[in-house]
Amino acid sequence: MNKIVILIVALGALAAGVMLFGQLNKKAPVEFALHYQQARDVKAFELTDHLGEAFNNASLKGHWSWVFFGYTSCPDVCPTTLQEMNFIYDDLKAISNKSQVLLVSVDPKRDTQAKLASYIGYFNPEFKALYGHHGVLFPFARNLGLMYAITESEPASEKKSGQKVNSDAKDNHGATATSYLVDHSASLVLINPAGKVEAIFKPKQALGEVPVIEGDKLVSDFAKIVALY
Repeated sequence: MNKIVILIVALGALAAGVMLFGQLNKKAPVEFALHYQQARDVKAFELTDHLGEAFNNASLKGHWSWVFFGYTSCPDVCPTTLQEMNFIYDDLKAISNKSQVLLVSVDPKRDTQAKLASYIGYFNPEFKALYGHHGVLFPFARNLGLMYAITESEPASEKKSGQKVNSDAKDNHGATATSYLVDHSASLVLINPAGKVEAIFKPKQALGEVPVIEGDKLVSDFAKIVALY
């Protein structure tokens, strides 16, 4: 009888231990980002970075890449986002030292290599700025789930026809004879070390305010995504 009792107690303890182990090792779910259960392929692309080096799919491999579409003449969304990314950059690298931040210019007419180099270096010398012509930029943006649009103020030969603005947060600035509207998403796309789209982080939006990425939420979800990867 005692042996039976001991066996029952032992089995109960084992079951409890297994349940506790499972709970301790259960990965925390991603809370704020749009996290793809199956990462999305990134189609072949060829851009150039602010140092004049080629940047393509191979450049994404082995890194957690934070991709943001913007331009140097943007007065609010872009500098605010890059400033926030600089503020949390050490936290991102603490989670994965293979993190890289990429600004993709949607304004190839005005954003020269020299201008991009000066601009991106102001926020963080480790950040990269990428550029290319609209024939490459537009399919790349669409592939990542983002969109941008150039207004009619820019000559038709300088823009991609049929571009539409994504429904999520964007900036929209008045055009003059020397400047023009560039509407673009304020979201950040996270590409995993396999070079595939892992998640999209959308900004906080409030009526009449600049859309902003919430750094603490981004860092929190990034840690969970890396743990799940």
